[in-house]
Amino acid sequence: MSYILTQKQLDDIDHVLQEELMELGIKSVILIDMAGNVIANLDNGNVNHDVYSLAALAAGNFGAVAAMAKIVGEEEFSLLFHKGKKENIHFSKVLPDFLLITIFGNDVSLGFLRLKVDEAVGKTAKLLGGPSN
Repeated sequence: MSYILTQKQLDDIDHVLQEELMELGIKSVILIDMAGNVIANLDNGNVNHDVYSLAALAAGNFGAVAAMAKIVGEEEFSLLFHKGKKENIHFSKVLPDFLLITIFGNDVSLGFLRLKVDEAVGKTAKLLGGPSN
């Protein structure tokens, strides 16, 4: 996978993620490529995660789930969700090469989050040069 992003694209992606997701009360949102490289990373200032390890594990997790999808006859599963006691993680594919990771608490509605993530994915995909949703 090879891509080049301009500073304007990166700034515009940060703006979309801030406006669409961070303003909902999300703890952290990270855009990565499927190799686990961090493209964008925003948080609310109260996050103490190892972002680079999380990105690498998320990419591996998504790859493993893609293999499981094929085993059960699906082309792919385009989103994943893991619920914890205090924090939840939502993964959503952005084009074939990128993954959006959203970390949020139980005070954020999953349904509303999924709606806003879908909007952010569409805008981000367009900024990355792909078709929007």
